[in-house]
Amino acid sequence: MKAAVLFSGGKDSSLALLWALSRRLKVEALISMIPSREDSYMFHVPNIRLTELQAKAARLPYVSATSSGLKDKEVLELEKVLERLNVDVVVSGAISSEYQKSRINTVCAKLGLESLTPLWHVNETLLLLNVVNFGFDVRFSGVYALGFTRNWLGRKLDHSAIADLLLLKKNYGVSVAGEGGEYETVVLDAPFFESRIKIVESEIHWDGYRGQLLIKKAELTEKRGVEE
Repeated sequence: MKAAVLFSGGKDSSLALLWALSRRLKVEALISMIPSREDSYMFHVPNIRLTELQAKAARLPYVSATSSGLKDKEVLELEKVLERLNVDVVVSGAISSEYQKSRINTVCAKLGLESLTPLWHVNETLLLLNVVNFGFDVRFSGVYALGFTRNWLGRKLDHSAIADLLLLKKNYGVSVAGEGGEYETVVLDAPFFESRIKIVESEIHWDGYRGQLLIKKAELTEKRGVEE
């Protein structure tokens, strides 16, 4: 089957993409919707423009489109992108957001496409362990909840980070997978990348309570095994 994968460049959409590739779906396009405002209801924002470089690292076709970020328009904007593609299924990394999943399902039903959400309602801790154990290099690119500090920005998602996330869940009630908008991530390497991504220039914005790691410049570099 021919598939389009909704791709934000973070851990969830990347894990969903790995699932699609492992099922031998023919990925015709990684689709990245680029919001024109920071409070998009549907789509990922920090470092979203890095998705083009990630697609190059994966050697997969890439399609991007600007989204208004407006609640009543985002779904129609996604629909316009999908209707131009020759695909059978749409794969997304939704975990527990009924808002996101229901709207993707509505678009797919209208276009006669199948909506696949392989991460739907999976155990959040197991999801993170899979990300680490499968060899992804994931960095925290945004933190927005009580308990997170500036030191989380740029931190690698590893077993130590998972342990700390579980502690934050216990103390503050955060979602371990960040499904409540507590944090966002960016993928620098993945099992399906033929090159890894090196951050050349970045800056941290921190207001004392929340912040983002903004990647200003990045490049592809040869994969040389496991790198920190």
